[in-house]
Amino acid sequence: MSSSATPSSSYITPQVEGEKIFISYNHIHQLCQESAQKIKPLDIDLIIAIGGGGFIPARMLRTFLKEEGQPNLKIFAIILSLYEDLNSFSTDAEEAGTQVKRIQWINYEESKMDLCNKKVLIVDEVDDTRTTLHYALQELKKDAVSQAKSKGLEDSNTEFFIFTLHNKLKEKRATLPDEIMDGRHYLAARELPDYWIAYPWESADIVNHQKMAELQGYEI
Repeated sequence: MSSSATPSSSYITPQVEGEKIFISYNHIHQLCQESAQKIKPLDIDLIIAIGGGGFIPARMLRTFLKEEGQPNLKIFAIILSLYEDLNSFSTDAEEAGTQVKRIQWINYEESKMDLCNKKVLIVDEVDDTRTTLHYALQELKKDAVSQAKSKGLEDSNTEFFIFTLHNKLKEKRATLPDEIMDGRHYLAARELPDYWIAYPWESADIVNHQKMAELQGYEI
């Protein structure tokens, strides 16, 4: 298959919301390849991957964002644990954000990572309830402001972008600010109904997972 191939749009999809679709590594690889062409003009300075689902697409994206003669983009990892009361729906973004617990965050001193005057791409595998993305963005913006203040700057001049493999078309538990949802700062490779998405890194039987992906048409 040519390296310029893009994912097929002719899928055998589940008939009802809540059914399961199987996504292959090949499909994810090509979604990242396709999406990188839209991300490249943004001149991203660094990637922050939300673990564990954001780690693999972030690494794939780095390959396709690599410019000849330039170093690879640095990838920083954060890990969040989402606690939600599924019986209680809240539309308040701040309340939704408090349901997330930090498991791993960036050590700015040791990594010498500076958010000021940077274009930062936050990567996750799926935008489901939007709670995790809301929290990650909110906290990273706070960190950027804090770094700016420590330098005596009035503004961090940090520009954040978000990339996900899939955005589920459903009512969200949290929101993202208008400057993100402006058609330029938020990119989902594919939008889907509220299907149960099975990613390959979650599978204990990758051979069967691949077969199911091929059957549904998500292997390319």
